[in-house]
Amino acid sequence: MKASSRAIVLAAVTVLSWSTVATAFKITLASMGVREMISVSVFSAFVVHAVWMTLSRSWGELSRLSAKMWLKFALLGLIAPVSYYFVLFEAYDHLPAQIAQPINYTWPIILSVLIAVIDRRPVSASGYAAMAVSLAGVALISLGGGVDGAISLTGIALAFASALLWALYWIVNDSLKSSVSETTSLFLTFFFGTIYLAAMSLLRPLGPIASDGLLAGCYIGIFEMGLPFICFGIALRTTDNPALVNQLCYLAPFLSLFFVALFVGETIMPSTYIGLILIVGGIICNRYLTARNRLQHT
Repeated sequence: MKASSRAIVLAAVTVLSWSTVATAFKITLASMGVREMISVSVFSAFVVHAVWMTLSRSWGELSRLSAKMWLKFALLGLIAPVSYYFVLFEAYDHLPAQIAQPINYTWPIILSVLIAVIDRRPVSASGYAAMAVSLAGVALISLGGGVDGAISLTGIALAFASALLWALYWIVNDSLKSSVSETTSLFLTFFFGTIYLAAMSLLRPLGPIASDGLLAGCYIGIFEMGLPFICFGIALRTTDNPALVNQLCYLAPFLSLFFVALFVGETIMPSTYIGLILIVGGIICNRYLTARNRLQHT
């Protein structure tokens, strides 16, 4: 198989994996608590990344890391997976999946704002317009009339907080890219995440975990936190068209609605589809405008 074709296959695996996890979150939360869910899933992901470290022969890289780098990864592991997934799972516990997932998907917009603030680079008027389109989509989904019951404001705040945490994760992670491979970076974040969660479970023991909950948690660890990150990274490194690989990932939230309707039983509102189109459209426009501005200033 040609490298370009293999990259598309790996990107497709990534999209299919991420499109199922909103459904897995809701199903798993019905049978176990957030702490139990995150503990099982993060440990499962840690095992996946440890196996990949072995297959990619990356263990030797750990011995070359400075103490300062270890401390940075300790911070990264606290941001994600620990804080990010705690907040994200709580958001799903408070909201229908069709609302929690699109709001969480606004993280690229938040990332753009944070980078502009950190780099002290003003955002263009067109950039603000693109962000406004995405936020209009969020408002439409949140107000969305038709979803049974009142929408939890706490859940909406948690979903936005998860997007903020994920944006912060990528800022810190990006600062480490020149010093360590992506394989080692992912392993270390889940290594520290596992340590933090193990320490928390010693202070406050986990509740009972049924066998079906254990399997569901392992599924989340493998297909949300493990395999898709590995596949996506390989796809980007081996493709001759990275823009296409990135754009394929925008299919995930739309496929996710199909699985949520099929397996969770949520009736997907028209406002959800329209709002998600606005969110993704704003993100794509913002990325295009950002890339164009960078070219103009080089």
